[in-house]
Amino acid sequence: MKSLLNRRSALLGTGPSHLAPVSREGSPSPNGNEPQSAAAQGTTESVAGSADTPRPVTTLRAVPVVPSPISGRAVQIADTAEVEWLAEEEALIPFRVFRSFDYSVSLLFHPRELMYYVALYQTGSLWRALKATDLNAAEAAFHHFEEQATRLSEGEARRAQLAAQNEQLARMISQSEAQAERLRGELQRHAVQEQSVVGRQHQVRKDVAQLEAQRLAAQAQLNKAHRQIHQLNLASNEGIPHLPAR
Repeated sequence: MKSLLNRRSALLGTGPSHLAPVSREGSPSPNGNEPQSAAAQGTTESVAGSADTPRPVTTLRAVPVVPSPISGRAVQIADTAEVEWLAEEEALIPFRVFRSFDYSVSLLFHPRELMYYVALYQTGSLWRALKATDLNAAEAAFHHFEEQATRLSEGEARRAQLAAQNEQLARMISQSEAQAERLRGELQRHAVQEQSVVGRQHQVRKDVAQLEAQRLAAQAQLNKAHRQIHQLNLASNEGIPHLPAR
């Protein structure tokens, strides 16, 4: 039976390939035991004879080789130096790019190795990198880095909003102060003009009163002159003799 199994293993290629000793009748076996019986010898020779009969061989088919992820994970940590070197060699094709302030995420494809890289950058420097052989896994890692970059940039977004609001408030304060200054100037000019008008009106009334007094005085003087002229005329007419009418 052992000889049969050894020969079968040799034919199938699944076991060690060696020849099993077959003892002949009347000769001692290699291990020093008694000679085998005729029935056993006949069985052994029958097996040896059947080994010469050709058997059909199963046709081998090509099996696609799919690289299995290391440690059973679809996404692995990548060497940042390797990713930087591939980027410098322009060996990577960008599939996705996300940027939020000083943080950016890139989904890169290395066609030569059929490898996807997901890189997280901070202020243009590579911070973290992952790699995957499957696009879906790489996109999941990309979205993970995208969410992380969004969270990290929330403070910068709030800072930018507050800076813009403060700048807008400062601009509005400046405009309001300028408008208030213009209004104060307008009020001051209005007060000065009003004071000037009041003074002018007072001077005009004073001048009118003075002129009215001068007019009355002149009128009285004129009336006096007319009376004098009338009296002189009367006196002159008394010296003229009375002539009878014809």
